[in-house]
Amino acid sequence: MNIVAVAACTSGIAHTYIAKEKLIRAAEERGHRIKVETQGTIGTEDELTMDEIKEADIVIFAIDIAITGTERFEGKKTIKVPTNICVKAPKQLIEKIETELNK
Repeated sequence: MNIVAVAACTSGIAHTYIAKEKLIRAAEERGHRIKVETQGTIGTEDELTMDEIKEADIVIFAIDIAITGTERFEGKKTIKVPTNICVKAPKQLIEKIETELNK
């Protein structure tokens, strides 16, 4: 599976980056490709390209706040979860997405 994600927490620091790392680790352990964009206090980092978005099977919004650029994801399958889900249960989240996409 090819996954793209955006992570953004209320303070734009800790949970944003922890969620990113946990998502990457969980997805790669299950054999998936993933790229995670962060939107935080220092702006957008690792911005997703239109090609990366186009090739994605699913978009994960691991967000606690409103983000910019959501129009880029129109027409894509998306899931929105709070960052703490990615921090506390990233493997379960990836497994749930796998199940939903295989229905």
